[in-house]
Amino acid sequence: MVYLYHLNTTRIRPWKMDSNLIPFSAPFPLIHTVPNNSYNAHFRLTSISASRMSSQRGRRQFSLDPVSGSGTRSEAAFDEAAFEAERLRLDAKARETMAETSKRENEDDPKAWKWVIRKRIWDLMEARNVAQNPRPVHHRIPNFLGASTAAQKLGELEEFQISNCVKVNPDSPQKQVRFLTLSGSKMLLTPQPRLRTGFFSVVESHMLPPTPRAINEACTSVGVAKHGRPIGLDEKIKVDLIVIGSVAVDPRTGARLGKGEGFAELEYGMLRYMGAIDDSTPVVTSVHDCQLVDDIPVEKLLIHDVPVDIICTPTQVIYTNTSIPKPQGIYWDKLSPEKLGQIRIVRELKRRIEQETGQKLPTGPSEKLPPTAQRKR
Repeated sequence: MVYLYHLNTTRIRPWKMDSNLIPFSAPFPLIHTVPNNSYNAHFRLTSISASRMSSQRGRRQFSLDPVSGSGTRSEAAFDEAAFEAERLRLDAKARETMAETSKRENEDDPKAWKWVIRKRIWDLMEARNVAQNPRPVHHRIPNFLGASTAAQKLGELEEFQISNCVKVNPDSPQKQVRFLTLSGSKMLLTPQPRLRTGFFSVVESHMLPPTPRAINEACTSVGVAKHGRPIGLDEKIKVDLIVIGSVAVDPRTGARLGKGEGFAELEYGMLRYMGAIDDSTPVVTSVHDCQLVDDIPVEKLLIHDVPVDIICTPTQVIYTNTSIPKPQGIYWDKLSPEKLGQIRIVRELKRRIEQETGQKLPTGPSEKLPPTAQRKR
C-alpha cells in the first residue's frame, strides 16, 4: 500500500489494487444482454481469432491497416496547415451537433440530468473566468486555469512514474500530461480526435526530430499526425495508465461525465478488446476544482460509463476508491446505427467480429443526429 502526500492536498487516500478483479484476455467481444441501468450484467464471451482486415485511408498522408495496425508513412509532405484547418472545421461542426443534441434531449426529456450538470459546469467556468482557450468551453473537455499544475501533480503520482505506456486524451487541458509522458521517455498512446481519421497513434521521444520544439509539437493533434505511428486492433500493447478528460467528476464515487459524445467509452472498450487494459488499470483525470460535483447519481450511470480512480486538480490529489464497475468492452446494444456510422474503425471491428463468429451483433436504438461534416476522400 502506497501513500502519496502533496502540498495543499485536502484528501489523501491509499491506492489499492483489487486482487479479486478478473482480467480479460484479448480478443473477447463482450455483448451486454441486460437493461441499461443494471450493473449485474451477464456477458457472452466469444473467442476471436487473430485474422486481419485491410482498408485504405483515402487522403491520408500515411497508409494504415486499421485492424492489424501496420502503419507506414508516404513520402508526400505533411500539410500541417490543411490538417489543422480541417480539424478546426470538424471540431466546430461537432460542437454545433452536440449543442443541437443537448437542446433536443432537454426538450424531449426534462430529466436529461447529464446535460444539466455539463451546462452548469461550462457556465460556471466561463462566469468565474477559470476557463482557458479554446473558448468558449461549452461542448468541450474544458481547458482551465491551472491545468499545468494539475498535470504536474499527476506526473508526481507513483502510478504515472512507474508506467511505461500512458494513454492520454487529445484535449487541451491534458497537453501538459502528454508533454510529461514524452519528456519522461514513456510511450504516449493517444486517439485520433473523435476517432474520425483512424484509431490510436503511438508517439515516443526517439521517433521525434532532435529539436527543442519537437516534443511540444508532438503534444498536439498536428504533431501526432505528423510524427506518430498509427496502430490497429491487433497491436500487442500494454497500457499502464489511462488519463481521461472530464467535464464533471464526483470525488466521493469516481463517477465522471465527459462532453457527451461517448468517444472515451468507445476508446476504453476497444482497449479492453485488444487486451491492452483490464480492471486494474488506473484511470486518472485532471480537472479544475470547480469541476468537482456531488450530484452525479451513480444509479443512473450506464454500463459503458467509465469511472475514475484518481482525480488531480491544481490544489489536490483525490483517490476515489470507486466501486463503480469498469466497462468490459463495447456494448453493441447501446451503440446506435447513427453513431456507428460516424466511426469507421468501430464499423470495421463489428464486421470483423460478425465475420469471425458467424453471428450478428446487436445494435442499439436509433437516434436522430444532426448531419456532421465528413472528411473529404
